[in-house]
Amino acid sequence: MKTKLLFIAASLLFFKATLYAQGLDEHSFDFWVGSWSVAWDEGEGKTGRGTNKVEKILDGTVLQENFRIEHGQNVGFKGTSISVFNSQEGAWYQAWADNQGGYFSFQGKKDGDKRIFQTRVENRNGDQVAQRMVFYDITPTGMTWDWESTTDGGATWSLSWRIRYTRTSE
Repeated sequence: MKTKLLFIAASLLFFKATLYAQGLDEHSFDFWVGSWSVAWDEGEGKTGRGTNKVEKILDGTVLQENFRIEHGQNVGFKGTSISVFNSQEGAWYQAWADNQGGYFSFQGKKDGDKRIFQTRVENRNGDQVAQRMVFYDITPTGMTWDWESTTDGGATWSLSWRIRYTRTSE
């Protein structure tokens, strides 16, 4: 029995170490914390604009996001998310909801210098559909965020929306 418990404990430590070796930990999305001015191209020379405020809550263990579109085609759109690192699993999770009835459940991952929140792949009418948010070109003063979708299980991704973030405060 003792040997079995030691094996289970060692396996869990190896699993967690493998996840941490991929670069995910409780600070993987700290770059996102702060107040942001956001902007995106709406076509025909028009620019959409808004704000996004991301703060740590619940003793610093949860990231809470509040996104607002203040100018452009979708003025009045509001969304919020909570993101949390589950140390037992070594994984990030996010739940998103908005004022238009949208809801998404994501899991975080890392791909090189990119940070990603991605939905599970679902079978819809024969397509393998998923959505993801990709944060990249991350600096202390800004970053780029892409909303992408796939219909082939992630073999290829299509850009749906690109937002440029500019920090306004910590």
